[in-house]
Amino acid sequence: MNSVPKHIGIIMDGNRRFSKKLMMKPWKGHEWGVKKVEDVLKWCHEYKIEELTLYTLSLENFNRPKEEFDYLMNLFLKEYKRLRTDKRLSEYDIRINFIGRLYMLPNDLQIVMQELMDQTKNNKGHIINFAIAYGGRQEVVDAVKKVAKAIKEGHMDIDEINEDTFSKNLYFNDEPDLIIRTGGDRRTSNFLVWQSNYSEWFFVEKCWPELSKEDFVTILDEFSNRHRRYGR
Repeated sequence: MNSVPKHIGIIMDGNRRFSKKLMMKPWKGHEWGVKKVEDVLKWCHEYKIEELTLYTLSLENFNRPKEEFDYLMNLFLKEYKRLRTDKRLSEYDIRINFIGRLYMLPNDLQIVMQELMDQTKNNKGHIINFAIAYGGRQEVVDAVKKVAKAIKEGHMDIDEINEDTFSKNLYFNDEPDLIIRTGGDRRTSNFLVWQSNYSEWFFVEKCWPELSKEDFVTILDEFSNRHRRYGR
């Protein structure tokens, strides 16, 4: 490959459709989705991709039926607890971040997430951002509020506002080189609306649990052959 992306974002869509194919309850597909995250972590390490941002739970997902929502919260809690003892955190030197309106999540889940961030904050090999209780427009609104508060309290002058200072008030300001969306839909679904301004997008027909290493490598290969012009 001519070049490998430094930062990949993924919209992990299609878990429920995959579950229906297997004649299971729709939300059971999320368990298969978790297993696919495990695979992608290995692939990113193999291809030396430094940062991965996973669209884990959107704010719109809070409107799902209570049984499904509670199932998701319990699944996240179980998996993040398990991740705390995963040897790859130290072996791959992984730093874990959670981005979004985290205060909307159950307290026990918030505690485990904070423990993971504290545990891995000094790791430098890879970064994994879990976008949970996340919405791109809402992120921009929250950044505007932070900037407005800083101006109100005298910590910032209005003339200091520019793209750089605004970016620093987002949940994070790293920009993905490449964004993959599985599941067949071809829309951005409120994911990283600020950070993805020059990202290369790839849309995959397969559901998230069906994504193979061959699919992943094909995307990386096509990315390496694209010419990123940045408006030029």
